[in-house]
Amino acid sequence: MPLAHLRQAHGRWQISQPRRWLHLWLAELHGLLPAAVRARLASGPTVQTLPWPLPEDIDGDRPVQLLLPSHEVLAPRITLPLAATRDLQRVLAFELDKYTPLPADQVHFTARIERQGASTASVRLVAICRERLALMLEHCQASGARLQAIDALDVDGKPLGVDLLPAHLRPAPSTAARLNRRLALAAAALLVAVMAMALHSRAATVANMRADVAAQRQQVQALEALRHELTDTQGAARYLAGLKTARPTLTRLVSELGQCLGADTWLEQLEVRDSGELILTGQSRHASALISRSHDCASLRDVRFQGIIQPDADTGLDRFALAARLTQEAADAPPPDRP
Repeated sequence: MPLAHLRQAHGRWQISQPRRWLHLWLAELHGLLPAAVRARLASGPTVQTLPWPLPEDIDGDRPVQLLLPSHEVLAPRITLPLAATRDLQRVLAFELDKYTPLPADQVHFTARIERQGASTASVRLVAICRERLALMLEHCQASGARLQAIDALDVDGKPLGVDLLPAHLRPAPSTAARLNRRLALAAAALLVAVMAMALHSRAATVANMRADVAAQRQQVQALEALRHELTDTQGAARYLAGLKTARPTLTRLVSELGQCLGADTWLEQLEVRDSGELILTGQSRHASALISRSHDCASLRDVRFQGIIQPDADTGLDRFALAARLTQEAADAPPPDRP
């Protein structure tokens, strides 16, 4: 799967209702754990959320999530085509000049998908001047604050839920965080397994009944196909027998052609098709008279030339091609009595 598709799926998951239900369920599971286990899972230092400007009393042993006031950032809500959310950061980097008064190279930004529709998506763009962000980072470093994330407030004083901390400054996930994620994945897998087992046990009887019905249906279809095949075979046999009886034999046909076309005519090719059509090619001293001569052939009807008569310089004869249809001698005969 391309990286853009993964980003789009991650954005949809972040704003989905199942994600909220999963977090609530995991919180309930966490509350059911013994106190010692909960303490071990939360053995890492808790994050302290501090406003900007930083207060004087900072606990240097705990990581800091910096919360910027709304006037420090630009946080417009923009509407983009749904396809643009596949690679949101790159799309906004190209169009950043439309939404900020500063040039794109002087702005640090991040974005979050808030809502998605059928063809468009509502995106929260959060941008800050790079120089201003650099001063904040220098001040935090001088104050001994270990930054873990940088969020900002909207005009109503609520966190925007973004992280403006540059990617190269973000801390690596802790052991406790990795353990929590693994526990969450294991709990989700367990939930899926329990649901799958329940569905499987409930659907077992239905599946067996469907298998029995399908087997019976296949047997009926096989019998019906065998009956049709037998009927078709009998009909084909009767047709071939009637066709063989109705058509003259090849020996008789060649003998008849030799008599009615005359001794000055030589056949080079004789083709009899299943449709009853006959193709004759050859040479004759009087090719133009072959149509009238063919009237004496009782086995032929609808005789006509194919192409034009051409003289052959080597033999001095006329080269011709005739097409005709064989007469069905037994076509008008009464069918035999059936027992």
